This record gives sequence, structure tokens and C-alpha cells, in this order.
Amino acid sequence: MADPIGAITETFTSFLFGKVETTRMPVRTSTGQAQAVYLPPAAPGLGDSGVIIGREVYSGKGYIYDPFQLYGQQLPAPHWLVLGESGNGKSALEKTYVLRQLRFRDRQVVVLDAQGEDGVGEWNLIAEELGITPIRLDPMAALDGLIRLNPLDPAITSTGQLALLRTIIEVAMGHGLDERSGFALKVAHAYVNQTIVDRQPVLTDIVEQLRHPEADSAEAMNVDIDDVRAWGLDVALVLDRLVDGDLRGMFDGPTTAGIDLSAPLIVFDLSHIDRNSIAMPILMAIVGVWLEHTWIRPDRKKRIFLVEEAWHIINSPFVAQLFQRLLKFGRRLGLSFVAVVHHLSDVVDGAAAREAAAILKMASTRTIYAQKADEARATGRVLGLPRWAVEIIPTLSPGIAVWDVNGNVQVVKHLITEAERPLVYTDRAMTEDGLAVQLAAEAEAEAEERAAAAVEQQLAHEAAEADPYGGPSYGSTVA
Repeated sequence: MADPIGAITETFTSFLFGKVETTRMPVRTSTGQAQAVYLPPAAPGLGDSGVIIGREVYSGKGYIYDPFQLYGQQLPAPHWLVLGESGNGKSALEKTYVLRQLRFRDRQVVVLDAQGEDGVGEWNLIAEELGITPIRLDPMAALDGLIRLNPLDPAITSTGQLALLRTIIEVAMGHGLDERSGFALKVAHAYVNQTIVDRQPVLTDIVEQLRHPEADSAEAMNVDIDDVRAWGLDVALVLDRLVDGDLRGMFDGPTTAGIDLSAPLIVFDLSHIDRNSIAMPILMAIVGVWLEHTWIRPDRKKRIFLVEEAWHIINSPFVAQLFQRLLKFGRRLGLSFVAVVHHLSDVVDGAAAREAAAILKMASTRTIYAQKADEARATGRVLGLPRWAVEIIPTLSPGIAVWDVNGNVQVVKHLITEAERPLVYTDRAMTEDGLAVQLAAEAEAEAEERAAAAVEQQLAHEAAEADPYGGPSYGSTVA
């Protein structure tokens, strides 16, 4: 019999507070069915068109990235900055990214390969696999008649040649040219271009003209010829280093014929150049400007310009200004610039802090591998990363990185196929502690996945025998 007191109490409570919710009975179900009730949250990805990078760590979804597909929609600029300490997988990411991009017919890649071992660059294996001969810039090899790049190549405009000459001199001197030295250089360059028409002008011609300027040039500015000679003396001494000094052979002659700029992959092997010498930023400036005028063109191709040891570019005010112009110009012609740097502090605290900030601002994609805690905090402040991302950067395992694509921040595990593995991990890389740990971690993860799959199959088999009328059950859930 119903309790009258309880019925009166329930009626009064409903009148005051509304109808009381009925209590649901527990439902016993399988995890396969319950997962539709409690959907796992996952951040939105970047779309399904482009290059597969790996998978998002928290959701397990595939991670696809392509600056050309995202440009103008989710990306204001197609340029990309890769950061992280050695041995955490930056090199593997670069190589697999390039190999996967080259599967598209309208892609072309230039790599400035500044690292290597056993006399060849780090990208030598990939170049060989694709049937491509790297362009090896080496003073000794150049003296034997191999690769030369001419800063006065007619393919470069007169304005570009003069800007490049100024950059070479300013990098070598460590300061900007004053007005008088700049005038002497301008006069010598103009005279050489006007008078030498039967061959490519070369740096030797500029040096000779600086040492022996023409009287007409001095008279045009109403100055004494001896003054013009004195103004150009320091400039001549700097350029003489490229002609008859430790950098001779690479730039003091006509550009080597037969450099194939139509190949899908072009590798400039800089591994024979001392990375800590002044030669590296000078070399990168010359290659960058030469490519700007000979390689980038409005033919609807998508081009990738990947620079290892990019701090040589970003940390020099004069070289950074050249590349800053290249990035602005190239964005209209389908160029994605990829800069690989170990530590952001090497850049933002350097002599070219203002120029570096401008280049970093144009990099809408930032990939950060493991760093020490203090470096991660500094990186987070400069790049504006969320707090949670900064906190996990020091804990990242090799092969896992924080990706910030114009504010869309994800933690991504880079995946490498068996076909890519022998090209990505060279013998030298396999001996590095970080990458060896990565390989061990990947092997361990694969073993765990196989073990988990075996356990799930066993549980499914047992559940099917215990409940022949139900679906696959891997445990039960009370909802």
C-alpha cells in the first residue's frame, strides 16, 4: 500500500521545487557501446589535405600539415621554424617532410645542408636515392674546377648584385659600410658592368677597379681620384679574401654551367665549410640571393627552401635583411621557407634581434622539440605559447614535438615508415644518444601495441564464449 505521508511530501516538494527527477537504474553494457555515450574530446585538426606528419599524442588522430594548402585560410604565411636540441628528431622530421612533399608533382625543394660526416653532407643518401648529385661548395673542390657561384652572374639584376656585394663586405667587416666606402663600391660595380660585355664579370674585376678607379668616376662627384681609391681600399681587401684568400675558388669565377635548377630536389652541400667561421653566413647570403634571381619564378610551382643551421642567417643583421626580403617576395610566388635552429636564444639575444623578430613573425608555423626548462620558458615567451605547452616541452621524448600552427597548438608524434628509415637515420645519427633512444622508444611502443592487441583479442574471445547473445565485450561499464 502506498505511503500517504510520502505522497503528500512528494506533492508538496514538487509544488515548491518542480518535478523531482526520477532515478535511473544502472545499465550494464560493453565498452564498445558505452564509448558512444561518453565521446572523447579532441581538438580540431588542420584538415585532411597535405602531408602526413604523424599522429596527435592525446587524441591519436592523424596529423596532416601542408603550408600551401593552409595558406590564406588558417595560415597568414607559409614559413616554418623548427626548434629543439640535438638528438630529438629535427633532422628526421625535415627529411621525411621533404620526401613526402616531393610526391606531389608541383613541388620543388632546395636544401642548404650544413652538416655531414665522412666527406659528404647529411642529405647525401636522399639525393642519391633520387638520382641527384648535390652541389658541393668547397674551396678545394672549386680550385679543381668544380662548383662556383658568381655574385655578378648576369641572371642577378644589377641592383641585386650591388646589394649582395654590400652584404658580403658588411658580414666580413662586422659593421655597415659608410657612405664613402659604399660610393667607391657602387662606382666600381657600375664601371665593371658597363665595360665587360664579352664574358661574365667576376669579383676580380671589382677588386681591380677598386684599387685603380677611373678618373671619370671621381670627376662626376667632384672628388679627388686619390680619395676614391682610399675609400675603396677596405672594400677591396675584404673582397680579395674571396678572390685570393681562404674562400677562393667558390665565388671568383663564372657560375658553373650545368647546375640543374629544374630538379625536384636541389642540395647545396656546405658540410666542408667551418660552421663557426665567417664563411658560412657569407655563403648562405650568396646562395640565397642567387636562388632568388635564378630559381624562384612565377610558374605555379610550390617551392620549399630549407636551411639547416639557420642561425647563420637570422643572427646576422645584413644576411637577415636579404632573407627577409626573399621571404616577403617569395610568399607571392609560392615559397615556403623552413629554418632549423637549435636554440631561440641564439637568435633573439644576438646582434640581429630586430631582424630576427621580423623573420620569426613571418613564420606562422613553429615546431618545438625538447628543450631545457629555462630555454622552454624563454621560447614560450617569444613565441607566445600557452602555459601548458611550455610546461611539457622539457618532458618531450625524442620524436614528439609541440606544433603551433597559427595558434592551433598540438602535441604530435612524428612517424617514420620502414622505407624512409634507412634514408633518415644515417650511421652517424644512429650513434647519437637521442636518436638511439627514439628508436628504442618506438620499438617499445610497437611491442606494447602488439601486446595490447593480443590482450583485447583474448578478452573478446572469452566474452563471446561467456555471452553468446551480446556483441564484443572488453569489460563492462555502469552508466
